[in-house]
Amino acid sequence: MTTDVYTDGACLGNPGPGGWAFVVDQGLWSSGFDPHTTNQRMELMAASAAVQTLDGSLRVHSDSTYVVNCFVQEWWKGWLKRDWKNSKKEPVANRDLWEPFIELVNARGDVEFVWVKGHAGHRLNEAADQLATTAAAQQASQSGGIFTDAIVRGLQGDRPSTADNAIVDTAHSVAVFGHRPPELGGYGENSTTLSVRRRIIDLLRAKVEMHPDLQVITGIGLGAEMLGAEAAAAAAVPYAVVLAFEGMEERWPDATQKRFHELLSGARSVTIANDEAPKTGNEFGKAMGRRDDTIIRLANEAVLVRNPKDRTLGELQKKLERQFEEDVWVIEPD
Repeated sequence: MTTDVYTDGACLGNPGPGGWAFVVDQGLWSSGFDPHTTNQRMELMAASAAVQTLDGSLRVHSDSTYVVNCFVQEWWKGWLKRDWKNSKKEPVANRDLWEPFIELVNARGDVEFVWVKGHAGHRLNEAADQLATTAAAQQASQSGGIFTDAIVRGLQGDRPSTADNAIVDTAHSVAVFGHRPPELGGYGENSTTLSVRRRIIDLLRAKVEMHPDLQVITGIGLGAEMLGAEAAAAAAVPYAVVLAFEGMEERWPDATQKRFHELLSGARSVTIANDEAPKTGNEFGKAMGRRDDTIIRLANEAVLVRNPKDRTLGELQKKLERQFEEDVWVIEPD
């Protein structure tokens, strides 16, 4: 019999803290982490760990064309022929992982690779993604002998069904707001963002014990709002997105846009607060204000990532406290 294994990698920032995982239905599963890595390395680590761990004929399902095409299109043959140079005559990236992995696959002769579309609702692919994201956020490993759906929560197949672009208004909702990257140590992953994300994860895990129907509502803007979505995914809490307008991410760096779309694809629902994109700074401010009002109206409490010495979010904090009174949780960036 051939064993089907699903693998995935995740990276919170690219580079940044990463995680990998593999899952066999009703079989072995495992996850691991790296404090500073890339998404491609984590995808590769996931597949490699599966092949190292699992015996017998193996079919590896991955949403990474980087991993799958190396074997399906036999990239590795060209790399070996050119002494580990790619078609541009440049050194092959991640050779330290590729070389032993390729040797193992060739030595076994019983490993097949299949591409699967990511974030498309396949429960085992979603499970591997959940475990990898959790490993990245927590920087901790997990493993077990028999995988069941009970091991991960909040996967697409387990979420309450919702209409398109409709937030579940019966859920207990926590809104996440806060500083942008300049106030969080910069645009890349750093000790401040890692600390903030972990603290939001801890808060959500405590909240879900009191509210099993918990969901996060975020605008997934740069900084704290993205961290809120990542924390929700890591804590296996569904999250809903309220965007100010379509195309808000178009001027962001490519890597940040990619992460934005990954988070967007994992949302329980997506709502657009404004029909048209703003054309002026004044229109932008109004659009963001309408978005904030929509999120606040739908929420039961809020998390605000804010340095109390910074005045830029002072008015927002007052607004949240008027709405939610004592149910405003302020996280100060380290």
